[in-house]
Amino acid sequence: MIKSYQLIITGRVQGVFYRASMRDTARELGVTGFVKNKVDGSVYAEIEGKEEILDKIIEWAKRGPGGAKVEEVKVIGQSNKAFMGFEIRRD
Repeated sequence: MIKSYQLIITGRVQGVFYRASMRDTARELGVTGFVKNKVDGSVYAEIEGKEEILDKIIEWAKRGPGGAKVEEVKVIGQSNKAFMGFEIRRD
């Protein structure tokens, strides 16, 4: 079953290649959606895919890349968006 979630990741998650690492991990797993930095220093992502695959990227998000220090990952369910691919957004 396809699921879709919003993630809000807080901690030291900007300036440590978090977005690029998440994009690469999502693409390897076949997850679609996007990731972007927020002005408050957090990272925001929307992810979509099979539930068991999303569980894997959520677990990855709790660790992040080597330089990150993740404090919290909020997971919020949402309706499916039918994303094509996974990208970094800058808006």
